[in-house]
Amino acid sequence: MTTAKLPPVHPGEILLEEFMGPLSITQYRLSKDIGVHPRRINQIVHGDRSVTADTALRLSRYFGTSERFWMNLQTRYDLEVEKDRLGDRLISEVKELTPGGAMDTPPS
Repeated sequence: MTTAKLPPVHPGEILLEEFMGPLSITQYRLSKDIGVHPRRINQIVHGDRSVTADTALRLSRYFGTSERFWMNLQTRYDLEVEKDRLGDRLISEVKELTPGGAMDTPPS
C-alpha cells in the first residue's frame, strides 16, 4: 500500500485556519491591527508570499505567540518545498562527508 505524500502546509493556511478563522478576524482587520498593507496578509493567506521576520514579529505580538513559531512554520514549509523539488537529485549530486575522507590535505 502506497501512501501519497501530503503537500507542505504554507504558514498562511495556519494563519487563516488556526488563528483568523476561529477568532473571526478578517484579512483587512488583521492588516490594520498589525500595521501592514492588506495585500501582504492576502498574499500570505493564499500561499503567494512568505512570512518574513517583520511579519513574524507583528503576528507574534498580535496573537501572543513567539516570533519563532511563525519563522519555524515558514522554514519548515520552505524546506519541504525544496526537498520535493530536488527529489533524488540531492542524493545523486551531494556527497556525504565520511570520517577521514573529507580533506586530502590538512588546513593551513
